[in-house]
Amino acid sequence: MLYSNQDLKKLIVPLVFEQLLALLVGLADTLMLASVGEAAVSGVSLVDTINILIINIFTAFGTGGAVIAGHYLGKKNEENARKAGWQILLFSVVSSLVVTVVFILFHNGLLQLIIGKVEVDVMENAKNYLVVTAISFVPLAVYNACAGLFRTMNDSRTTLYISLLMNVLNVMGNALLIYGAGIGTLGAAISTTFSRTVAAIVIFVMLFNEKRVINFRKQVTLRFRPDMLKKILYIGLPNSLENSLFQLGKILTISMISTMGTYAIAANAVCNTLASFNILPGSAINSAIVAIVAVCIGAGETEQARYYTKKLMKLAELCLIVISVLIVMGAGWIISFYHLSPEAAELARQVITYHAVMAVFAWLLSFSLPNTFRAAGDVVLPMGVAIASMWIFRLAFAYLLGIYMGLGLMGVWIAMTIDWVFRGICFAVRFKGHKWERKLIS
Repeated sequence: MLYSNQDLKKLIVPLVFEQLLALLVGLADTLMLASVGEAAVSGVSLVDTINILIINIFTAFGTGGAVIAGHYLGKKNEENARKAGWQILLFSVVSSLVVTVVFILFHNGLLQLIIGKVEVDVMENAKNYLVVTAISFVPLAVYNACAGLFRTMNDSRTTLYISLLMNVLNVMGNALLIYGAGIGTLGAAISTTFSRTVAAIVIFVMLFNEKRVINFRKQVTLRFRPDMLKKILYIGLPNSLENSLFQLGKILTISMISTMGTYAIAANAVCNTLASFNILPGSAINSAIVAIVAVCIGAGETEQARYYTKKLMKLAELCLIVISVLIVMGAGWIISFYHLSPEAAELARQVITYHAVMAVFAWLLSFSLPNTFRAAGDVVLPMGVAIASMWIFRLAFAYLLGIYMGLGLMGVWIAMTIDWVFRGICFAVRFKGHKWERKLIS
């Protein structure tokens, strides 16, 4: 077998702690902003939805680079693995710089187009947060590209330490700027941008260490290699398109929620944070699946790719059950820390309880199996299923249940789980077959 239990533990445990760390800091951000008011929490949550769209695009490109590098490592072709790593970094920097300029110059129009009409103070907080965090897109793209390469090398401990540094700086900056300087959402945005920049510099420099299998020593060039970039984008572009359209659908859903009042926006923001904790082990293991399956495919071991996918999903399911039980039991107590209005707090409790139950039954098939397909080079059909399901089921049913039938925020979240179920069925059928078990020509 290509990976022992010890190898899996070495990769997965740091990934889980890295995800947990990021979510804890996200929770701290929200709690710190809660002292400023619901308008601040609502404004930041709306912008975070847009930011996640951008982050997912860069993560998708990083995944493409990591998959191709993993295929080369599986073939024992370390030189091409290094070249693939540099090419995805170069592409990530150029593309993220373009996006940064667009978001800074046209932030007013983008916010009005995406989130629609909201209360004046919510919009003002959203503008402050968007303009400053847009500056962090380039360092964030650098960090994601480099982190994917570390995981391909089965080294997630390094990314954990860098994430720890980034998030500690973020919390300290929040404390200084939100509480000390009293500049609210602007302070949170400055802190986020600074911490991401430091993390990007650190992880970039570390990849010049020649002792690492994939390193940037002797790889630095400003020239793209069309042949290699084509292979990377073959994975990255469909994944990016899927993620961006998926997130765009979520943004349109947020626009529906914004018409339900500030209390619904605040409740949704809290539920999004808690839902991320709910699926934390699955998210961490998804990153491991990409790294492991890519190497298996590169080595021509498709049966091992299938074996490790099943093994990791069983582990993720066990963790999901434990966390869901804890969330259902402690939802009211956890939400009390957000100081929401009674109406918003009760709504948040109902929604997150429903999410916890459905996550156990439907989340993994919908979100873990596609990572195996991507790592194997099977990207087109999963992309089509995901996009169609998002727009037909999640978006249409969100309108039907949430607005037309008057179920409000709960209706929107029910629509989300209908999307999970449909996608999960499609991906399970795909995984049972053998069409995805093809080696990407590298």
